[in-house]
Amino acid sequence: MSQESRPQSGAVDVSIPSVARMYDYYLGGKDNYAVDREACEELSKVVPSTQVLAINNRRFLRRVVRWLAREHGIRQFIDHGSGLPTQDNVHQVAQQVDPDSRVVYVDNDPIVLAHGRALLEENANTAVIQADMRDTDGIFGSPEVERLIDFDRPVAALFVSVLHCIPDADDPAGLIKRVADRLAPGSFLVVCQLVSEDAATRDFVTEFMRVSTHGQWGRVRQAHELAGFLEGLEIQEPGLVEVSTWKPDADLGPKQLTQEWIEFGGVARKL
Repeated sequence: MSQESRPQSGAVDVSIPSVARMYDYYLGGKDNYAVDREACEELSKVVPSTQVLAINNRRFLRRVVRWLAREHGIRQFIDHGSGLPTQDNVHQVAQQVDPDSRVVYVDNDPIVLAHGRALLEENANTAVIQADMRDTDGIFGSPEVERLIDFDRPVAALFVSVLHCIPDADDPAGLIKRVADRLAPGSFLVVCQLVSEDAATRDFVTEFMRVSTHGQWGRVRQAHELAGFLEGLEIQEPGLVEVSTWKPDADLGPKQLTQEWIEFGGVARKL
């Protein structure tokens, strides 16, 4: 059975680390289990910058959503692989600019669905759906997406710190193209993923996460590979960069003390 056609389980498996829950732990959240924390601690022994990297990635998400809403008038967002709710979620940032902004969160982890629905139950302009982010047909055809998103108008499709979860065999570049092809001109795609120019780091993290998550992982890539995912789109200034340097608010964010891997990405526009 292909990844896209796998049924989504509603059961939370606490025996296998979840990428969403590991990210929650790195951000100081409480929606994680011992198996997630243990995996994070083992990972940090080899790549000690990971927690700071996660914090800077979250700050990048806030900045990019605010920039899209304020500077480009984007009022519709689809957040692929959204992870667990935390502070300053996409809808909160976008709706500070315009309360009518509409957001759909997509994640395949059932705990995200449960927590997301509890958070959003009184927000009519926001929804969360449980789906594999590779299932573009299923996502775009879901009732919640059809209710909230007008594809005749520009949309921001977010793939923030999730592309490394997609194996090469599942064609992450093809995923970005499929989504871009469905969006109106003037839409934006936000992409970033974990990259490293050190082969030993790429190999260790890729294998560690593949084994730990029972195959729910793709690959740590190199920076040049991400540009290939955005072919045919107009990459916005300052280009593809380490995300803490993407239009920073100030020089106050935590600094990575080691650079064995980084979160690398940016924003592209569909012409």
